[in-house]
Amino acid sequence: MNFSEFFSEIKRTEVEVTFDFSHVSPPARLSNEAIFHLPLIAITVLMISKGRVKPAVDEIGQLIGECFEQTFPGFRGSAQHLGWSASLRVRTVQALAFLEQADLVEVDGISKKISATNVGRSVIERAISKGGELASNLIVMERSYRNIRIDRQLRLGLV
Repeated sequence: MNFSEFFSEIKRTEVEVTFDFSHVSPPARLSNEAIFHLPLIAITVLMISKGRVKPAVDEIGQLIGECFEQTFPGFRGSAQHLGWSASLRVRTVQALAFLEQADLVEVDGISKKISATNVGRSVIERAISKGGELASNLIVMERSYRNIRIDRQLRLGLV
């Protein structure tokens, strides 16, 4: 039976398919593989490294985890502290290495601060200008990073 014969047979025999919508599926949760997805981590590192206050290499894994916890609703108020995840830290190092190889970020040899290059900034600007869910999540992550910095300064009594 070929494709057109199949649809002709369906029309001729009047086959009906019914769906039971009474079963409600639980809300989707983000798995470790989704959260530890290298492109997501890389674009987050790139996003937070383009601002005025640059993140330090030694705290980037913790910052990415905290940004994810504040950005993605599935992790708000969770007992899982992503910032302390060894898997996330390993993947963050891999993402940072990729970004350096692609000349999207550079790490200052003295201060060990990560900063986006002009090419990296243009990648972020292009992603944000396209709009959509990626752009809104990137903006929320940038805001989360800013809130984390301010919170740390307040706890240290610097503000």
